[in-house]
Amino acid sequence: MIYRRFFDYPSLGLRSPSSEFERMRRQMDRLFTDWPGQRDPRVSAGVFPQINLTEDAGKFYARAELPGIAANDLEIQATSKTLSITGERKIAKEDEGVRYHRRERDAGKFSRVVSLPTEIDPDKIEAKMENGILTVFIPKAEAAKPRQITIN
Repeated sequence: MIYRRFFDYPSLGLRSPSSEFERMRRQMDRLFTDWPGQRDPRVSAGVFPQINLTEDAGKFYARAELPGIAANDLEIQATSKTLSITGERKIAKEDEGVRYHRRERDAGKFSRVVSLPTEIDPDKIEAKMENGILTVFIPKAEAAKPRQITIN
């Protein structure tokens, strides 16, 4: 201990003060990644469905990738500032005795809630499904639309 204080052992001034915290963070990541029952994050499907949210002057457009899911298996709900997409991905059962070599497609229920930056008009929302892409047209509330101001 005394040797370490006087001679800055083991670093001898070569490491930054935050390097010890970085080492501890890596150890904690490794501990929780290897936790029993946890899935390896490198092979997980991630957030499902993936959603892109764009906007123009009058609407937001939410586009979600939902391959293989029928429109009647989806439920879309909206409040003044959120959009919720809920559904179930169904995958056909394999015959008994079948052995998987790779299994990456997950089945089951999912739900995504997207917060919107401004108020919307939930009564005028429309949606369409085409080629596995769900497009939701979300009109902005009148108060949230930009207004042209004339100068006198």
